[in-house]
Amino acid sequence: MSERINVPTMQELMAKGESPDVLFWVGCAGSFDDRAKKITKAVVKILHNCGVKYAVLGTEEACTGDPAKRAGNEFLFQMQAFQNIQILNGYEIKKIVTGCPHCFNTIKNEYPDLGGDYEVVHHTQLIQDLINSGKLKIKEGGAFKGKRITFHDPCYLGRANDVYEAPRSVLNRLDAELVEMKRCKSKGLCCGAGGAQMFKEAEQGNKEVNVERTEDALETKANFIATGCPFCNTMMTDGVKNFNKEEEVKIMDIAEMIAMAADL
Repeated sequence: MSERINVPTMQELMAKGESPDVLFWVGCAGSFDDRAKKITKAVVKILHNCGVKYAVLGTEEACTGDPAKRAGNEFLFQMQAFQNIQILNGYEIKKIVTGCPHCFNTIKNEYPDLGGDYEVVHHTQLIQDLINSGKLKIKEGGAFKGKRITFHDPCYLGRANDVYEAPRSVLNRLDAELVEMKRCKSKGLCCGAGGAQMFKEAEQGNKEVNVERTEDALETKANFIATGCPFCNTMMTDGVKNFNKEEEVKIMDIAEMIAMAADL
């Protein structure tokens, strides 16, 4: 049975006169979606076991406003953003890590114009740093030994922010073969959930975007599709189910794979 980890909130740390090195921004999916909660737990395990001093906002964390902005409601986005920025600045937050590229992109690139300036990193970048510094050790010959892994680039991590190396560097530490899809990196294809599409019915057409993207992944003959975004995880999971391949192909977030490989 894995140990129970007490996740500190900013409120608790401030009450003790302490501040974290990094704030873990959980995001809506990581807080409320049952599948994405597992990714949140994997990130927490990594932070805890590597001795990173971190905290979460807990009930003080609200949606970044990304879905509202992408759907065209700038007014709602700014209301949500200002609320978050007030709280973050009140706690004098300097560095934020998040497992959601939508949160990552919004806080990193759109909050500065509204008075919220922070160093924002994606969880794959933090994991890469922890591995490189020797704080996180991957055990050889684990669950991924001899397996084929393909990585699906999230739009807001890859094309929007040019983060291609960190997730691949982390995956290359696993005892596995990393195989690229024909459309990857700057030519990657969206999973179909971005731009608030996740929350609306599909438009008229002859094929779902996530089915098209899953075809790319299945062509690689990978055993695992690695993701770095809770929305991509959902879309690729649905795509694999569409082809009745869920027994053969597993979809896992990079944080989950590393937590498993490090036996956390």
